[in-house]
Amino acid sequence: MRDFPGYRKGINFGGWLSQCDHTKERYDTFITEKDFAEVKSRGYDHVRVPIDYELIVDDDMNVNEDGFAYIEMAIENCRKNGLNMVLDLHRTIGFSFDPGHNKSGFFENETYQNYFYQIWDMLSKRYGKDSDILAFEILNEVTKKEYCEAWNRISTECIKRIRVNAPDAYILLGGYYNNSIEALKDLEMPYDNKIVYNFHCYEPLLFTHQGAYWIATMDTSFRCHYKMPYRSYEELSEKQLCQAYAGFEDFDPNNCPDEQYFENMLKEAVAVAEERNVPLYCGEYGVIDRADKKDAAEWFHDFHAVMDKYSVGRAVWNYKEMDFEVAKDL
Repeated sequence: MRDFPGYRKGINFGGWLSQCDHTKERYDTFITEKDFAEVKSRGYDHVRVPIDYELIVDDDMNVNEDGFAYIEMAIENCRKNGLNMVLDLHRTIGFSFDPGHNKSGFFENETYQNYFYQIWDMLSKRYGKDSDILAFEILNEVTKKEYCEAWNRISTECIKRIRVNAPDAYILLGGYYNNSIEALKDLEMPYDNKIVYNFHCYEPLLFTHQGAYWIATMDTSFRCHYKMPYRSYEELSEKQLCQAYAGFEDFDPNNCPDEQYFENMLKEAVAVAEERNVPLYCGEYGVIDRADKKDAAEWFHDFHAVMDKYSVGRAVWNYKEMDFEVAKDL
């Protein structure tokens, strides 16, 4: 399987220019120059920088020039510290991965789609010259499977437009069910040899999101261990997630998750990547800060072992706050 050079071990700067209150104070103080140096000192080779469209445009596509300064600050500090960077459009006009943002209509509305192309026209014109250290992730976490056909059409058109300004930049592409592994097989064939298939991994969700207040069916006081039997995952998922837990069918219900769990999960993705000669990348993964630290360390150990085995680059969620802050020793 092809490698994604320079993007082996990364970390997300979520909550800085995305999923925030979009104030100047937030932009100026949440991430500063010293944070890039800290990331480098921890042994990371890249950062993923999510941005919401509100950073640079409003709902009518009026441009906010001040917003671009923060993207430029990130690129400058990556260069200064020998880091690479993924620029991720975390939400666009008419779409967000989070239904609580009340953004909808993107996949049906040509005006919103044209706004999306215009946003990437601007970003690629400004930063195509930085493709030696900068990759573009065109949209975070498409949600419904029914959007697949429209997304293949929209993403292909967007890539074509980016290539006018950034002919050799890596472009990251994920699919439905919030960048699920399952969606990779249904993505368009790679447009060229600088396309990377992108997925996210928070499995088993019951463990990584235990007590998550944003999951409507989850008891916020619920806690569980990573190394508990698959049968317990099944039973507790029915109660806390209101769904049977998929992915355990090939395992003894009395056994606990280990590296083989992630091997099974990644198997189809690896096959798709090898068949299409496209690199794989995991743009988000992690464990909620409510989980036991020892349990979290075991989860990270098993996940990292399998990603390393198949040379899959990744960026952990998240550097700071956002319910997933990563300890320095993980």
